[in-house]
Amino acid sequence: MARFTNQAQIRYGDAVSNSNIAVGEILEVLSVTKTAVRNTYGQNDSVTYIVSIVNAGTVPFTGITVTDNLGAYPFGGNTLVPLTYIAGTAKYYVNGVVQATPAVTAGPPLVVAGLTIPANGNITLIYEAAVNRYAPLSVESSVVNTVTVSGNGITAVQAEETIQAESAPVLMITKSVSPVPVTENGTLTYTFLIQNIGNVAAEEATGVIVTDQFDPILSNLAVSFNGTAFSSPAGYTYNEATGTFATVAGQVTVPAASFVQDAETGVWSISPGVSTLVITGTI
Repeated sequence: MARFTNQAQIRYGDAVSNSNIAVGEILEVLSVTKTAVRNTYGQNDSVTYIVSIVNAGTVPFTGITVTDNLGAYPFGGNTLVPLTYIAGTAKYYVNGVVQATPAVTAGPPLVVAGLTIPANGNITLIYEAAVNRYAPLSVESSVVNTVTVSGNGITAVQAEETIQAESAPVLMITKSVSPVPVTENGTLTYTFLIQNIGNVAAEEATGVIVTDQFDPILSNLAVSFNGTAFSSPAGYTYNEATGTFATVAGQVTVPAASFVQDAETGVWSISPGVSTLVITGTI
């Protein structure tokens, strides 16, 4: 509710007299809320937003514009935008009934124009935005997103939503073999490169397990992790009859990734945490 004040003045000859100060209030009948379907985000994720606008007045509002800053934040002398509107995802509802797709300008900022909010009614906008290279990913990072509702004859209203960077390990594994080719009854080495692009280390409590089924089956197995020998059954299990291999849960750990923002461009780069599992055996 907006307050306003007003004071009159009367002049006659050399005399001046001020009136009392009149105080009034403007009852704002428009309200807006903004909600993310998920309150966390990760690298290359998409985020679905729901914007709800309610008109508590007896007069409809036409020509309404909704502007979303897509999480814009200052960086040096520039402004970085960590979200990108996904074309074609906007949906528009009036009192719960789907309408024709409104005019959308992807921006940034994202602008949805030409909306009508009925008297004693509401509209809902639903759209998706992709997490881009300007979104911070380290622990406790966030994207704060603001939406503004404006139009002729109304006081602009705003709502914001904060989503947090997901705090979890994100693991990938690649496998290589040497030598190629290998002679019959020769020694074969498998190297597993395990990378973590998440902002949290995969520790013992994470319970990581690496499994494989060797074909051809290996014998006389030797296993090492980050240069330290693994013994069986403390570090791994292996069935020489089937070639089935598995590390013991929690024995494989991987450090968290590190994140650096370029001082000039503002782009975030990721250096994965890395661990290596090496298995050697005779075929």
